[in-house]
Amino acid sequence: MPFDVAEALGARHGENYELHDKHLNHQLARVLKTIGFDRFYVRGEGSYLFDAEGDRYLDLLSGFGVYALGRSHPALKAALHQAIDLDLPNMVQMDCALLPGLLAEQLVQRCGDNINRVFFCNSGAEAIESAIKFARQATRRPRILYADHAFHGLTTGALSLNGSDDFRQGFGHLLPGTTSVPFGDIAALRAELRRGDVAAFVVEPIQGKGVYMASPEYWKEAQELCRRHKTLLVIDEVQTGLARTGKFFCYEHWGLEPDIITVSKALSGGYVPIGAVLTSDRIFTAIFSSLEKALKHSTTFGRNQLAMVAGLATLATFEDENIVERARLTGLDFAAALEPLVERYEMFHEVRGKGLMIGLQFGAPTSKGLRRRYQTLERLRPAIFTQMVVVPLFHRHRILTQVAADNVNIIKLLPALICGQEEIDHFVAALDDVLKDAHSGPGLLFEFGRTMANGALRRSGKLRPSSPYDRPAPNGNGNGTAHVNGTAHGNGTGDGDGAPNGNGNGAARGNGTANGQVEVTTGSSSVQPPSS
Repeated sequence: MPFDVAEALGARHGENYELHDKHLNHQLARVLKTIGFDRFYVRGEGSYLFDAEGDRYLDLLSGFGVYALGRSHPALKAALHQAIDLDLPNMVQMDCALLPGLLAEQLVQRCGDNINRVFFCNSGAEAIESAIKFARQATRRPRILYADHAFHGLTTGALSLNGSDDFRQGFGHLLPGTTSVPFGDIAALRAELRRGDVAAFVVEPIQGKGVYMASPEYWKEAQELCRRHKTLLVIDEVQTGLARTGKFFCYEHWGLEPDIITVSKALSGGYVPIGAVLTSDRIFTAIFSSLEKALKHSTTFGRNQLAMVAGLATLATFEDENIVERARLTGLDFAAALEPLVERYEMFHEVRGKGLMIGLQFGAPTSKGLRRRYQTLERLRPAIFTQMVVVPLFHRHRILTQVAADNVNIIKLLPALICGQEEIDHFVAALDDVLKDAHSGPGLLFEFGRTMANGALRRSGKLRPSSPYDRPAPNGNGNGTAHVNGTAHGNGTGDGDGAPNGNGNGAARGNGTANGQVEVTTGSSSVQPPSS
């Protein structure tokens, strides 16, 4: 009998946490239960998740940046359905299929003239692993530099380039020849490169763990130093790439010309895992240097047809909906809406980032009474204040957020790039509500403690949906406001040339493409799983 997805979901509805307790990551189930995030989601669309009770949640994680186009985008679904119906000859292995070539062509056209080769893999971590190998082979040098606070993945090689000891503990010796330098410290980078044995400097243009940024002057000199010392500049665009920061690649903000670029996440459209290493013919030929070495570096699923379709459909949608410019303008709107809260609340210190990669920095207040209360909280656990913001955002306002990294008071926003004014207003109003309580008395601490206590007392799997599983309703719950050119997919008002076309509550401002599907992202509680 063929497997019936809906039947399986209905028959085993509500067993999610029990099964994870028994067979998967039981600690993840325990964390979600403790903070009261153990919901039973049955559908996702645009920026929203829907649970078994019919409640709607604004998803401000967007799969750690995977859902640049929101969940269940119709153009991506249509392309993948078509690909399956075509019965494409997938993973023949001993062939050169057309679709990988088309996607590679699309990617290199968006890079500088020095980038003309692509290696496809399955994830950002695998792309970093490949970049390490490529750099060492091409330069015949042993060492790799990386920045402190960096996050490049959790496989052994990528983990060797992570700036947090928390991820490394217990795994023994990692990849030899890897050295950390302070992010943004040009003197430290210069001192390491002078040794003449560095194959590559692997670095995020904006660090995901905290949304930390370096100065334009740093980037200019870092590239010059790499060129002078014949070290490859490897830019990790796994999270920052594909329009996230208001440019197709983040490095474009500083006019960089990297030797290797790694991408993943958003290229998948949220459907089929994909990663890619973009590099020059010179570097690529150093690995694949002869007929005998045609398969010197390979991965079984790397060029699979469905992943290629997902990537091609994603890039086509970026063009059709002017996503790069849209992300830039919406990012400006987001920052502008948040700035008044920085002025209003002493413990809200800064909004930083580019485009729709936004960091919200919290910290000690200046007034004596508030400062004493804040310091008492932080003695209980570092960065507990931001955890106390994340939990009520979820329980009061149904907004899914996360702190940017462990032990930091920073929330990271990674909204879907199709998000609009409605999502901005919803988040800003919710944050205003929570921060007002944080500054007015101990009520927020009691609320947080009560949530944690209730979650800790509940046995895994005890919380079950009260309603039976039902097939998800048709699409049509996205809400968005666009600033760009095209068609608005949402029940909205077009102030320019955008014609409303769908079931969201979106308005197209200017000559705009709105998708009616939005997704916004915050950072990560340190009692939550670490963000990627």
